[in-house]
Amino acid sequence: MRIADLAGKRVAIWGFGREGKAAIAAIRARLPALPLTLFCSPAEVTAANAFDAALVVRGEEPDAAALAMFDVVVKSPGISAYKPALLAAREAGIRVTSGTALWFAEKPEARVVAVTGTKGKSTTTAILAHLARGLGVRTVLAGNIGMPLLELLDDAAELWAIELSSFQTGEAGPVELGVITSLYEEHLDWHGSRERYIDDKLKLTGVSKQLLVNATQPFLLDHTSAHPRRLVFGDAKGWHVAGGTICRGAQAVFEIANLRAPGEHNALNACAALAALEAMEFDALKAAPSLATFRPLPHRLQPLGEHDGFHWVNDSISTTPLATLAALGSLQGRAVTVIVGGHDRGLDWSEFVAEMKAHAPHAIIAQGANGPRIARVLREGGVAVEETGDLAAAVARARTLTPAGGTILLSPGAPSFDQFHDYADRGRHFAEMAGFDVHEIVGIEGLGVG
Repeated sequence: MRIADLAGKRVAIWGFGREGKAAIAAIRARLPALPLTLFCSPAEVTAANAFDAALVVRGEEPDAAALAMFDVVVKSPGISAYKPALLAAREAGIRVTSGTALWFAEKPEARVVAVTGTKGKSTTTAILAHLARGLGVRTVLAGNIGMPLLELLDDAAELWAIELSSFQTGEAGPVELGVITSLYEEHLDWHGSRERYIDDKLKLTGVSKQLLVNATQPFLLDHTSAHPRRLVFGDAKGWHVAGGTICRGAQAVFEIANLRAPGEHNALNACAALAALEAMEFDALKAAPSLATFRPLPHRLQPLGEHDGFHWVNDSISTTPLATLAALGSLQGRAVTVIVGGHDRGLDWSEFVAEMKAHAPHAIIAQGANGPRIARVLREGGVAVEETGDLAAAVARARTLTPAGGTILLSPGAPSFDQFHDYADRGRHFAEMAGFDVHEIVGIEGLGVG
């Protein structure tokens, strides 16, 4: 469905975040007289009326009866596609679409690399854009990484590096290359089950002319084996990590020590980006030296620096136990106090406990809504753990537990919603508690056209 197809229809927008605003603006630019109804939270009503005085604003979550008044619903990614009201709307013949789906319908000629994955998707997408621009390729960096596609509807580019969340993979149109960086359980509250989450992630395979996947994950390889044009990274025949080096087959290309984004998992993200560039027929070997100038994304294993005799690392983006394990793996050899815990989504921490029994850091502090549950399973596994009520208390306790010169790592393995608006808000508060100027934690560089 294109925006022009909305003409003459009764249209509702559900969600007033950045995606919702982008949808309203894009529709208004092409169909200025089309009546639009917005469903948003009560707290957003005043801002919504100020944003577009012609909107009919309803400060409520719509039920099936409310949606039955419309022909088309344009929903934001954070609105679960499995809400009963949306399922009933589809059953009744109401078209449910999104900003992502509208963009793909409007830009069928765009050369798109769409990147998804439980972890690594933002960094991989950003590295891809950075490398392509280093070759002089006009490249767009957008999508779930922080800029809605509809904000760039009138822009042209040689390459579109687009991050898609599991909420968006089912909304994408045909893409030249789909990339899946990893696959673990995540966002079970949105998808409803682990199986549905996996199915939703893998919807990207059905719209990808070529598919690039992580060869280090047997589960992912098994679930994508039927794709007729599947490529891999992380395999010794192609782009992979070996002996502290990023390699292309037998050829050593780039020393991991020269990456500003720490950890072997970030080196593997770089391999994914290089392999994607190569699959799109650009010169990946020529682009590889630009890895040295790629700045780590904020809140993703972000070294904040040294303060009060401690090294501070902000990994607030970590929302799964496996992500926390990856963060700890990148800091091996240091005296690390790790702060875990946050909003409880019911994820399984048993693998984390098993790894902590074998390779525990200097100290573990569990905090937040699921802190008591994490602390309990760690103690049942014989792993020492401290417990505090919230992040502020955890930071204070970390200062006491960590030796001089040690590292205090925020890598919660859980979402932020128990105490903060989002992971970025949590990361900024952590940086402030550590004594850093939060204004220096800039947003993601390079969003948009470059």
